Amino acid sequence: MIKNLMRGLAPLALILSPLAVPSPAASADVVLLPGALASLNEAAEDPARYQKSAFRHWNQGLDPADGCDTRSEVLLAEAVDAPVAGAGCALTGGRWTSAYDGQNVTDPADLRVDHLVPARGGLGVGASGWTAVRRERYANDQGASATLVAVTARSLRDKAGRDPADWVPSDPGRCRRYVGEWVATKLRWGLSVDKDEREALKLFADGPCEETVVLRSTAPRWTRPRVRPGPAGTSR
Repeated sequence: MIKNLMRGLAPLALILSPLAVPSPAASADVVLLPGALASLNEAAEDPARYQKSAFRHWNQGLDPADGCDTRSEVLLAEAVDAPVAGAGCALTGGRWTSAYDGQNVTDPADLRVDHLVPARGGLGVGASGWTAVRRERYANDQGASATLVAVTARSLRDKAGRDPADWVPSDPGRCRRYVGEWVATKLRWGLSVDKDEREALKLFADGPCEETVVLRSTAPRWTRPRVRPGPAGTSR
């Protein structure tokens, strides 16, 4: 499938589509895909290592006072036409463009917020030592626009948690952006790629996605709040 898609993308090899340029992120370095891919470590993947339930979805988001969880905040941020946020951050109206298939959606209930690099089958060995706090941070990361994306349920089912060795968006422009953002997310979180994944990404990097821009950023480290010790002879 990937090789057939590569042939379809070949005429775009020297064109930098606006869709290939992700939104700016704070403290990010701009690099081209081949250089970004060279920075990724390769390691065998164990998809059974991770369960979705180990990654807490969704927390109170960036602003606990706004009544919106992470999912709602992502939908508000990605809306082409802003929805109305009612009591409990219930969203009505608005318009979105699905990141994977370009479909226009006007009902927020028809959207899914997807982890572009899925927790199950995508993280590789780089996340094997993550604490529960860091897993939650990944599951709710809004510090980079690519980590969480609003998509149609149909395109999410089509993706089915697969990496770029087995699935990419069919639209050439969206494919280029997806590949760049996949690598950006891996770099942001210090994640590895497996052999097949690297080979597929290298095909893109050596051909139609050679000039795709990658924003290289680093996820903030979360530490648990320090507990002030109580008086002598007591514990907290």
